Amino acid sequence: MDDFFAEPGPWALVALLLLLFGLAAVRLGVWLARLWRGWRARWRARVAMRGELDAEKLLSLAGWRVVGRQLRRRRRMWIDGESVEVELRADLLVERGGERRIAEVKTGSRVPDPAFPGTRRQLTEYVLVFGGDVILLVDVPAREIHEVRFDDLDGLDS
Repeated sequence: MDDFFAEPGPWALVALLLLLFGLAAVRLGVWLARLWRGWRARWRARVAMRGELDAEKLLSLAGWRVVGRQLRRRRRMWIDGESVEVELRADLLVERGGERRIAEVKTGSRVPDPAFPGTRRQLTEYVLVFGGDVILLVDVPAREIHEVRFDDLDGLDS
């Protein structure tokens, strides 16, 4: 058996081809994964853009006028003594009868639920950063506008 591996032979060529094939497969996999992530990001951006346009129509039908899009607020927070700047971005600022509201647009099937933890945290953060105590949550697939009101965000109850 030792003689079989003593000199280069067909096994060396097979091993080299398997190695090259494996490397090519890995590179192909990485390329396909990047392609998929890029396509998926573009698809989600298109869905979000269409969703915001549909949300604006729904809000308009309900008497709201869009006065701002993609509102940004920067805040500073401290993590273990290190300053970190974060940015929040709300979808729309709308106005009706002298009242202004942040409107958050949702296009997915689960996230339009204001009680869904991720959505609830996002809406709470908007109230704290943008002010007011009411956020409009626009559920585009259901074609509904929910008014979400928060109480006692100043602190914990005793």
